[in-house]
Amino acid sequence: MVKLDETPLPGVGMRYDFDSRSGKRVGVITHRDGRREIFVARRDDPDACAESIVLADDEAEAVADLLGGSSVTRRLETSMQDIQGLAMDWLPLPDTSPFVGQLLGSTMMRTRTGTSIVAVMRGQQAVPAPGPDLTFERGDVVVVVGTAPGIRQAAALLRGTP
Repeated sequence: MVKLDETPLPGVGMRYDFDSRSGKRVGVITHRDGRREIFVARRDDPDACAESIVLADDEAEAVADLLGGSSVTRRLETSMQDIQGLAMDWLPLPDTSPFVGQLLGSTMMRTRTGTSIVAVMRGQQAVPAPGPDLTFERGDVVVVVGTAPGIRQAAALLRGTP
């Protein structure tokens, strides 16, 4: 029997993972907005993600069907953390983003999407509560808080496809 670990991710959703017999840590992050993210990490450092794939609802459903579904799937539905109207997500800043090398304030994120940038992850370092004068760099991951639709708009804005 596989020991499934469940970790609440406040404002984001839940993380479910386990140690596979192959020596890897395998898991799924269920985001509050319905997205599912499959990841593979090192067993000795489950936060060092080796690979991650974000699945749309229909894709997650297809993978679940292919894997035969299970009680785990039912548990995902019933144990999702729910904070009414609040969502949080980590948005990778694409190398092609028009904001690479630009100031955070130039995004006008709150005005355009209703979301707030609460942190920027730069490598293994966090820049909490960044000001408008922070310059975005390649590889940054932008942590935003707002509504689920606002977060989708923020992701599109950072990609340059608002």
